[in-house]
Amino acid sequence: MYKSIINFIQNLYNTKEYIPLHAPVFIGNEKKYLEECIHSSYVSSVGSFVDTFERMIEDYTGTQKAVVCVNGTNALYLALHICGVKQEHEVLTQAFTFIATCNAIAYTGAQPVFIDIDADTLGMSPTALRKWLETHTHMVKGACVNTSTGKIIKACVPMHTFGHPVKIDQIIQICNEFCIDVIEDAAESLGSFYKNKHTGTFGKIGILSFNGNKTITTGGGGMLLCNDADIGVIAKHLSTQAKVPHAWEFTHDAIGFNYRMPNINAALGCAQMENLAMYIANKRETAHAYKTFFETIPDITFFSEPNDCKSNYWLHAILFANATYQKEFLEYSNKNGVMTRPAWTLMNRLPMFAHCQTDGLSVSNDIEKRLVNIPSSVRL
Repeated sequence: MYKSIINFIQNLYNTKEYIPLHAPVFIGNEKKYLEECIHSSYVSSVGSFVDTFERMIEDYTGTQKAVVCVNGTNALYLALHICGVKQEHEVLTQAFTFIATCNAIAYTGAQPVFIDIDADTLGMSPTALRKWLETHTHMVKGACVNTSTGKIIKACVPMHTFGHPVKIDQIIQICNEFCIDVIEDAAESLGSFYKNKHTGTFGKIGILSFNGNKTITTGGGGMLLCNDADIGVIAKHLSTQAKVPHAWEFTHDAIGFNYRMPNINAALGCAQMENLAMYIANKRETAHAYKTFFETIPDITFFSEPNDCKSNYWLHAILFANATYQKEFLEYSNKNGVMTRPAWTLMNRLPMFAHCQTDGLSVSNDIEKRLVNIPSSVRL
């Protein structure tokens, strides 16, 4: 069975050479724009490509204001900072996520609280969220307080896992009832839509990542998506050391951050955005091919986009019937030139977050033991 899967993947990518999990693709104007950027001498945090890249993301996602950052982790930290998350607070998120989500929360001094996921989205479960809030919190003067710790639940950070949208409208409705800000970790979901609206544009702020393994890349980079243009102005100001605009004077009116994306990275982003529609169409075709193939393989299910969603299929995922099959396939595939990987270790099982509250995470624990990501690059 495992051999037939490897053969299918090799045929799909038309190679017997090593197949990575997700490689960047540079087939457009990347070199041209990089040369223009270098020729202009504006290669750092000021330049026309920075502004153009932000406008391209705004037009594509429909957000009011997009603000580039050096990476997605910094973007998430800045979003939490803008929402007022501090050491005395807690933030609801999912344990089934990449470490950057929890690291950004930790940078604020706040503690994460881990809520279970839904099996049909791999993202935070609205049902589990409501159940935990109704049984573990109470309201005090318009703030949601964790009954056991006495700390205010300041924010909620659901993630659109592998590019598949969560039931974000339900999560926001619940959080509004409990006076909790929603920040969407849309790092993996550029090009994904929920009910015809782009991910990252539902909550107070959303964030994107443009790491080298994302759907489009700037080498390293991130973005804040702000539904309120005024918040976007604040985010841009803070990301550039809170410098008050002036032709020559250096005046700063707040503690700011050196989070501005360099122009040379934004140049890559502009070229990549020009081919985004093609990349996503290509990845969705690959998803269809995988889905059709795995329907013929017993004890393996290809994870398809949830209802009401159009996913970018950033990383394709399969679910084995049990953990034994998962381990066997990971070993076999990686020994035979096809890169595969399991999902991340659940955050509550890492030493720095082992003390954090959870709701039991029954679905998260099950999925972690059975899921494998398989090659997901754009096929050329």
